[in-house]
Amino acid sequence: MKFGEELKKQRWDDHRYYHHSRINQSLHLLSSVSFMSAYALLITSPQISAIIGWLVAMWSRQIGHFFFEPKDYDKVNDATHEYKEKIKVGYNLRRKVVLMGLWAASPFVLLLDPTFFGAFEYHETPADFLANLAIVWLVLGVAGLLFRTVQLFFISGVQTGLVWCTKILTDPFHDFRIYCKSPIYLLKGQLIDPMKQVADDRLERPQQSRV
Repeated sequence: MKFGEELKKQRWDDHRYYHHSRINQSLHLLSSVSFMSAYALLITSPQISAIIGWLVAMWSRQIGHFFFEPKDYDKVNDATHEYKEKIKVGYNLRRKVVLMGLWAASPFVLLLDPTFFGAFEYHETPADFLANLAIVWLVLGVAGLLFRTVQLFFISGVQTGLVWCTKILTDPFHDFRIYCKSPIYLLKGQLIDPMKQVADDRLERPQQSRV
């Protein structure tokens, strides 16, 4: 596949496999707005950008996946939760636990070593501590993105890694577009997206059942 075709496929698979819950979709809408705000502040206020990115955008996004996304058999895609976790291109739930664990541990590391292994000077005020912590979070976010991108270079090829990196960076804009109506469906009482387009596609191209 060409770059654009693979990007379209990764986005489609991400939606149809991992975003059935209208609550999850609505949280992704909140996350997308937060990430776009963080992007806007990245040049002028990188520390505030990192705080918004992790405390609002990242948490709202991951809460949806961990607590609201169905984990039973996916009848629409004819796939088990275990199968979907196995084929996940980016961070599946297990990898997300590791990433979020590093994020949660970083404040304690900074408290134990205020210089963070020589990267900073000793903080004198809580504001200084928060500023240093925001830099740690910013670096962690970039490192998490680059780590999985390079890992995909070896697992699935350079193009797949670059496509995934592009997808992650542009997800806020894409999610805003496709999930902007999700809160409306949720208010109407629809907790699960019927995924009609996915079902129609499967009728046209039947797939082998997953176990």
